[in-house]
Amino acid sequence: MNNSQRISVVGAGFAALTALRELRKRLPSAQLTLVAPQPEFIYLPSLIWVPFGLRSSEDLRFDILPLLRKLEVDYIEAAATGLSGDGRILQTSNGSVDNDALLIASGGRFLKKIPGIEHSLTLCEGIPAAEAIRRRLQDMNNGSIAVGFGGNPQEPAAMRGGPMFELLFGLDTWLRQQGKRDRFRLVFFNPAPQPGKRLGEKAVKGLLNEMEKRNIDTHLGNKIMKFEADSVTTHGGRFSSDLTLFMPGMTGPEWVQNSPLPLSPGGFIQANTLCQVDGFEQVYVAGDAGSFPGPDWLPKQAHLADLQAKAAAKNIAAQLNGEFALAEFKPELVCIVDTLDKGILVFRNEKRSLILPPMRSMHWAKNLFERVYLRDLDHPKVA
Repeated sequence: MNNSQRISVVGAGFAALTALRELRKRLPSAQLTLVAPQPEFIYLPSLIWVPFGLRSSEDLRFDILPLLRKLEVDYIEAAATGLSGDGRILQTSNGSVDNDALLIASGGRFLKKIPGIEHSLTLCEGIPAAEAIRRRLQDMNNGSIAVGFGGNPQEPAAMRGGPMFELLFGLDTWLRQQGKRDRFRLVFFNPAPQPGKRLGEKAVKGLLNEMEKRNIDTHLGNKIMKFEADSVTTHGGRFSSDLTLFMPGMTGPEWVQNSPLPLSPGGFIQANTLCQVDGFEQVYVAGDAGSFPGPDWLPKQAHLADLQAKAAAKNIAAQLNGEFALAEFKPELVCIVDTLDKGILVFRNEKRSLILPPMRSMHWAKNLFERVYLRDLDHPKVA
């Protein structure tokens, strides 16, 4: 093994695992090290099925140690805490890690600044949040449920609205299957007058039409002021909510805020189209931790994280082999808005955008992608 090629990857999500696979393929003898608090991967796209009993925590939590052994990747159980000025030393909660190249894929975090946000549940915080939503739904026989998402005023792309559309439509389908939809009021709220605009004009119109078909009320175009246990208040007024499901806007990981890394106005690591961190040699970022140039609809989603991770890995390998870094990530949005029994395909790139009406085949396509992605991961052993 060539010890001069020491590559560290921070994180254990989509971008990190994709990058490790690509790096091992391109650099068979490199010393690869993964740094993450737990050797665990959570398949976040399927969290939307947990509240309705279609998935359990055991279905979505995976031990990545077998994969790391297969790829010959060293693992350090630690959280990143800082970085040297040249990027060659990663500081962690378990000591320092030297590197010749570094990829940061430690994800983002949610902004929790709205007063009373503790009265809401945020699906993408992980399995415990999804299970909490499920328990709340099982205890309800009637009432009002509010579903919405926000953004980062300093970073328009730093929002995750897709899962909330899925949760909203899934709620409607599930309540109908339970025979109690007529006992519930569903309200979708968003500070933007055209929520989901980054998906494209056709997508916005299609999603709002779907809400109207399903008798889902909307409260749009008003800044969110506060949450209470039984209500949501915006500049446009107050409406009742017995259960509020809300996805806040995102910002970068906490550990980079006091590091020498350049940050965007929204608090993310600033990178270029090659996924290189501005001003740092052989330091890259992929996924939710980064801020990237591109169209204003550039999403924060697993698909784009994978594309960025592949580009970063190609460029790391090229530079360590004495070649130029030339691989740019492809700006692309692919989303299946699942409704439990059907799926709405939304696609967008720099040339076109489209939305397909709800189809049962798209629901099964989302299931199939899950199985394909997870085929080489193992569930953790139960003690």
